Formats: sequence, structure tokens, C-alpha cells
Amino acid sequence: MCLAVPSRIVEIKDQVATVDVDGVTREASLMLLDDVSIGDYVIVHAGFAIERIDEEVAEQTLKDMRDMVRFVTKDGEA
Repeated sequence: MCLAVPSRIVEIKDQVATVDVDGVTREASLMLLDDVSIGDYVIVHAGFAIERIDEEVAEQTLKDMRDMVRFVTKDGEA
């Protein structure tokens, strides 16, 4: 199963972005996308940014995911 977790671009070097989700960073290739910038939100699959998404949608999705984690954990911490 693959979860589409919105990731925020925090750095770009050549065609590789460093993306962040709640303080966890990883690298993602930008070879499949045109016109992305630092601060944009993208969906990453298999190491490639495959889609740029709206900031409001990304932030709401992340909030909803955090809420789901709190709901299914006993003490509210993942």
C-alpha cells in the first residue's frame, strides 16, 4: 500500500529536492515535474515527486492524517 503524503520542498539542488514532512526529510527527484519551487508541496512516490499540490489542500490533508493517528493511538502520540 502506498500513502500519498504531502511533502514540502525545502531545498532544490539540480533536479533533486529535499522534502519535509513534520521534520522528517528525504530526497526526491524532480525529473517528472516542471516549475516547482521551494515551499511547494508535492506528492512523492518511489523517490520521485509526481505531482505538485495546492498548499491549502496539503495542509488540510496533513492535519487530517495527524488527527487519524491521534484517534487510533491510546495516548494520542504516534
